[in-house]
Amino acid sequence: MILHTEITGEGNPLVLIHSGGMSGASEYEEQRDFFAAKGFQVIRPDLRGHGKSVGPIDDYFGHCTEDIMDTLEHLNIESCHLAGVSLGGIAALLFAKKYPQKVKTLTFSGVFPEKPENWEELSQQEAAHHEVLFKREEVIEYMNQMHGENDWRAMLASWHQENFYPFKETGAVENLTIPAMCLVGGESSLEFEAAGCYRKRNEAIQISVIPFAGHLVHRDQPRLYSETLYVFLQQHQ
Repeated sequence: MILHTEITGEGNPLVLIHSGGMSGASEYEEQRDFFAAKGFQVIRPDLRGHGKSVGPIDDYFGHCTEDIMDTLEHLNIESCHLAGVSLGGIAALLFAKKYPQKVKTLTFSGVFPEKPENWEELSQQEAAHHEVLFKREEVIEYMNQMHGENDWRAMLASWHQENFYPFKETGAVENLTIPAMCLVGGESSLEFEAAGCYRKRNEAIQISVIPFAGHLVHRDQPRLYSETLYVFLQQHQ
């Protein structure tokens, strides 16, 4: 499936994949302007079930991987720099593993290589948080406008199904050979531990800690995220 994309600037392709529940147009605005000014073509797709990309959400990450490939082929992009956060970080990592020839560099954040001990508790807390949010009319209106024809409630509910998170795939990074960096927010102890685990499994994966940031590092510290990513990309131009 060809994903709806927002494209800004000209130059070396940089694909930025949004977090869960958002869209290409609603995230990475600061990074879009930063990298377009640096001579990059900034590409922000809507993952399926998000924004204007309408499609089934079964076998979610399997579909996402093929969607990204279809989109790059449609845009005639031979290879790109690829970055994603949270849900988008999982999609980016799995795509880079399957199609390394399409990826110049990989940057991911908010991804776990193994299931945390309190995963069920965290999932229940997130589901409860969603229930509270979605009783607010302004939130419902915002999500309806962002996701159009997509059933965003069903999409978010699917995250809490057993085996939705592909820990086996996100944890198998030993054979990853493309330049890769894991960005982690310094205020997220679980993700800090996850970054260390990635480093142990593959010493070639660079680890960068963004201070005063949590799960969504690109949103909590957009300038630091952009500058750190830019330094990394410059090493592999």
